[in-house]
Amino acid sequence: MSATSADLPYRRIVLKLSGEALMGAKSFGIDEGVVAEIADEIRDVHGLGVELAIVIGGGNIIRGLAASHRGIDRATGDYMGMLATVINALALQDALEKRGVSTRVQTAIEIREVAETFIRRRAIRHLEKGRVVIFAGGTGNPFFTTDSAAALRANEIHADVLLKATRVDGVYTADPRTDPQARLLPVVTYQQVLERDLKVMDAAAIALCRDNRLPIVVFNLAQKGNIRRVVSGEAVGSAVRETLEATAAR
Repeated sequence: MSATSADLPYRRIVLKLSGEALMGAKSFGIDEGVVAEIADEIRDVHGLGVELAIVIGGGNIIRGLAASHRGIDRATGDYMGMLATVINALALQDALEKRGVSTRVQTAIEIREVAETFIRRRAIRHLEKGRVVIFAGGTGNPFFTTDSAAALRANEIHADVLLKATRVDGVYTADPRTDPQARLLPVVTYQQVLERDLKVMDAAAIALCRDNRLPIVVFNLAQKGNIRRVVSGEAVGSAVRETLEATAAR
């Protein structure tokens, strides 16, 4: 028997996707096949009846910090990165709407010809009407990451959970790609993430989720079906929450 929204532990979720997730095996840009696969998974999860918002990065096109290392002013580089997230959001919107999923893109910077400007109450109304909302443009401010934007938007729209899609299976004691002794942590507290500098998300994002007791689930996007498994309440990846013993309540 398939799950319905009434059976699920989360009714409203924010999914954080990195820009790199859209480029697949490419070294730059957007892989349309990968975007299609992600869109298929999102459609599947949306079909469960959950309210789904997405925050998308732009690292497959440009990163502000990396640009600043090449001589571009940091604030200018960050604004370039914000524009990159809009490109990615439009690509994902196109793929979703080709699959019959009603979608809205909202940006933190005004680009009225291609997307709505972010308005919290309008975003919530879109979700209530069954639309997927894609948040682009980061926070609209330089020096803040899209991780911080994801934490901010998730708290603004009163999401039940923030899902962080990554290239690894969850939160490890060290980088598993370079340290063979790294161990997966099924559950970790916000404070442990900050004290151990576990690189789940940036410190500002973790602190914002901690202060509002918003749980985070970190999982491997490359494992097909993982988004649905997480939304269905399966023990996938790593949970970041207030305590190790009990699920943090909103």
